[in-house]
Amino acid sequence: MAVDELQAIIQRCQILEEADFKGEDFNLFQVAGQKCLEDGHAAQLLEVIQNEKNKVIIKNMGWNLISPLVRCIFMYKQGDDKREQCLRILDQLAQLCNPKELFLGLLEQIEQTSGEQVCQTVMLLLQPLQTVLLKLQNKKAYSVGLSLAMIMNQLTPLPVPYTKQQIQEDKLGLCQCCNAVVDFAKPFVNEVVKNTEKSSEYNDMELKEELIKFCMKSLKYPLLTAQLEQLEGIEEHPFRHFATEIIDILWNIGELIPLVFVHHKSKSPHWENQEFADIEQKNSADSLACLSYLIFVQHLGVECFPVVFSPSYLLLRNMTHIEVLLKRISRISDKCLLKTSNHAGVEGYIIKNIKDQIHLALTYDNIWFTGHHLISLLDLVLSLPEGAETDLLQNSDRIMASLNLLRYLVIKDCESDNQTGVWTTLGKIEQNFLKPLRVGLNMSKAHYEAEIKNKKENRKVCSVTVSGEKMPAMTTGMQLQVLHSALFTFDLIESVLARVEELIEVKTKAVMDENS
Repeated sequence: MAVDELQAIIQRCQILEEADFKGEDFNLFQVAGQKCLEDGHAAQLLEVIQNEKNKVIIKNMGWNLISPLVRCIFMYKQGDDKREQCLRILDQLAQLCNPKELFLGLLEQIEQTSGEQVCQTVMLLLQPLQTVLLKLQNKKAYSVGLSLAMIMNQLTPLPVPYTKQQIQEDKLGLCQCCNAVVDFAKPFVNEVVKNTEKSSEYNDMELKEELIKFCMKSLKYPLLTAQLEQLEGIEEHPFRHFATEIIDILWNIGELIPLVFVHHKSKSPHWENQEFADIEQKNSADSLACLSYLIFVQHLGVECFPVVFSPSYLLLRNMTHIEVLLKRISRISDKCLLKTSNHAGVEGYIIKNIKDQIHLALTYDNIWFTGHHLISLLDLVLSLPEGAETDLLQNSDRIMASLNLLRYLVIKDCESDNQTGVWTTLGKIEQNFLKPLRVGLNMSKAHYEAEIKNKKENRKVCSVTVSGEKMPAMTTGMQLQVLHSALFTFDLIESVLARVEELIEVKTKAVMDENS
């Protein structure tokens, strides 16, 4: 049935010009193709894709099959004929589809993956993504940089294997994935090297800059926290190999020595917020310290350096890096970052990362993000700085992240299991977070609604105060727009709060019914 539907759509589209394809055609093709995959008709779908008559259709519509195709590949075991057919479809799509559309489709798939499927998905899509990027003519450097940044951002929340057993097991596939990403980057490294050799005045620095950013991110994660000593029984240490490859990239593009001795300043965004600028500067300092450690302690890539530097000079040049590394191992106060950031956006980002770590902990039995270890962290996260008087607008990022974390915990953790301890501390959460948040929302909405009414009745050009800051003089229309935007934020917070309260009530009632 699914194959017949697909053939009918194909026959209808074959007689159309490329410019005449409509949104409906794309949707029907995607639905029919997805049904074919789900019903086990991958072989027939492959025949349709390989048919020369359908070349224009696949070029325009094929990228829509990426998401269902990835799901089906993971559904089948290694060696299964249907899995092999799906892999051939993926290869064909990489060859035939519009590069720009397929690039966005592949990147979206990587972005949407999470947990234990991150490394599997990345490794599956690296080859087609590389094929597509090599075809791109415009904005190649930007697209390569976006791909590498997206991949590294997805890998970063994963725990880095440290013990010999963890490295050998590589449960999440991180060791294998990191080295696969380096192989993915090599054609673009070769392109920079080739263009540099052609002309000593090679000025297209964009691709080179993107590769430097990738290397700097890799030095920060996973290499800064990785165990790099040679381990008995492991012939090729995956992280030592990865570190060597990163150093090779920097050497090949002519940036290794400048980074070690001159402290290369890559193009970085201008942050209006000083805290974000400080975070970026710290990340750069961590990466450079790691690079210094790899070269002068682990002796990776040390053969690249001229033997002309005295030990005292090397010590002097590395004092900054030594300080950075010593600070990382010195004692810091518990939860230093969440308590001291004083920025709702940063706090929201930290809380999101806590949620990701809890998810991994529930999957892989990490005691540091479950039970009593987590409860003390929840006390800090699930609270309002100033109770019901807290400026909800200014703290909206933190509050939304906290509500999403609580919603996740209530959904994921059954009261009977209580792995996270959230049900033990629920009374405190309601008292310190949910109730004052509800009161604060009612007060804030009433205040802003009164302000709106007042502005409508008194139409003058004057200033208005939002989140404790006095705004420049605005027309009444502009003021109303700002005030309505604030109300929209409160409505958003209220909708998530209501959902959390509903989930708690449903789960609590279910347990009471079981016990009665």
